[in-house]
Amino acid sequence: MARQQRRHSTSFGYIGFGNNQSVFNQSTTKAFSSLKEKLDSETFLHHNVHFLHKKLTKAEKEAIKARIRKQEKIRTKKTIALFIILAIPIFFFVKFFFDKLASNL
Repeated sequence: MARQQRRHSTSFGYIGFGNNQSVFNQSTTKAFSSLKEKLDSETFLHHNVHFLHKKLTKAEKEAIKARIRKQEKIRTKKTIALFIILAIPIFFFVKFFFDKLASNL
């Protein structure tokens, strides 16, 4: 026996919904398990990581946090170095431009 579906009228709901009846009558088009498998395969393809379906221990959580912090520190250092490398030539170009402009006056 199929589950009886509820259908709401479009006049039911918040003002922001307008006349969009799909807000009340949404149904999933794919099963969650197939989406979970696709997410797992895509993650393995891009990051070589399989999702684990188990609870992490406190030590594993701390190791993950430490790895993320280390990656963020490296990214911050790279960003600062790149900024300095790009800022120095721009600074000298602006200084040269103002000196040239001042010498013409």
